[in-house]
Amino acid sequence: MSKQYDVAVIGAGAAGLMCAAVAAQRGKTVVLIDHATKLAEKIRISGGGRCNFTNLHAGPANFLSDNPHFCKSALSRYTPQDFLGLLKRHRIGYHEKHKGQLFCDDSAEDIIRMLKAECDAGGVHWRMPCKVEAVGQTADGAFRLDSSTGQISAGKLIIAAGGLSIPKIGATDFAYRIAKQFGLKLIEPRPALVPLTFDDASWQSFVPLAGVALPVDIDTGDKKTKATFREDLLFTHRGLSGPAVLQISSFWQPGTALRLNLVPEVDVAQTLIEGKSTIKKNLNNVLAQWLPARLADGWLDSMGCKADARVADLPDKQLRALGESLNRWAITPNGSEGYRKAEVTRGGVDTRELSQQSMMVNQVPGLHFIGEAIDVTGWLGGYNFQWAWASGMAAGLAV
Repeated sequence: MSKQYDVAVIGAGAAGLMCAAVAAQRGKTVVLIDHATKLAEKIRISGGGRCNFTNLHAGPANFLSDNPHFCKSALSRYTPQDFLGLLKRHRIGYHEKHKGQLFCDDSAEDIIRMLKAECDAGGVHWRMPCKVEAVGQTADGAFRLDSSTGQISAGKLIIAAGGLSIPKIGATDFAYRIAKQFGLKLIEPRPALVPLTFDDASWQSFVPLAGVALPVDIDTGDKKTKATFREDLLFTHRGLSGPAVLQISSFWQPGTALRLNLVPEVDVAQTLIEGKSTIKKNLNNVLAQWLPARLADGWLDSMGCKADARVADLPDKQLRALGESLNRWAITPNGSEGYRKAEVTRGGVDTRELSQQSMMVNQVPGLHFIGEAIDVTGWLGGYNFQWAWASGMAAGLAV
């Protein structure tokens, strides 16, 4: 015997929880289904366990999509201030950490408990763990789900199953398989907000710098595709990470270079050449004013410069080359750390297939896709959670 609901939501992450709560509190009978045993694991591990749940500055310009105008409607109708109102009702403390990024004072568990309480307030039915094995439609357009806990029927179906990022906490291609089943176009998924790697030969000299961090300017692309950020860079054993690289990774195209300014506030060549008569320090001590000492020493070594050489004794040509290398370092990654380390998935269901007001598939009434499953990807810093809340709210109000 099939259990019947008004709405079935597949995926109990950020978007799915928001959507289920909103729909249920509007009087719909809602079942929320997830194959995991623990609720909202991605929320739990985010922000170092404190969940960077939104960004005060979130707007359409902070999102990437093949169809960049799509996100405007949902983001304008559910803003960071709206989500803060929800936190205040649940007495959850929060603070701003950096560039509008908001975190819980205590724990990401506060966000999970809040969303579960909102679902419970609407009487959401839970099916966890429950694996959906097949999705079909009846003659009257309702959806029939064959699941590990029995058959489920629903007038509306919302896919909030996320992308491919972090498979160890349960990420799968479920959303993409359902999209293909219903004939929807996909924008090719790829890892985003992810560390970038370099081939062993070119990276060997940088391995000793693993753990070094510093603020940099980083950019990639040209003209219309150019993206630039000022964030912290982190050297790793296999390549580059830190907020600077995670940000640029969403824009980086394979085979193209990253351009980095390791000393953004200083024209190194000009400063060294003009200071030859007054700078009494050795070269490594001068660079250590601007760079971590380990990086300064390693950089000089890679440039064939003697660390203990006096600035005054070096030719302008050598100082110019050193400055150029620090202010305009170009390096081409050979790939990324992949979905294993990617915070989100770029690409997904082509938003041209969906209504921007309701997230419903234009050609399949009653079928909706929300959250990370669709081709809307936010910058690092709480933007992707804001998209989860906004798209979940849009669908929850529409079903």
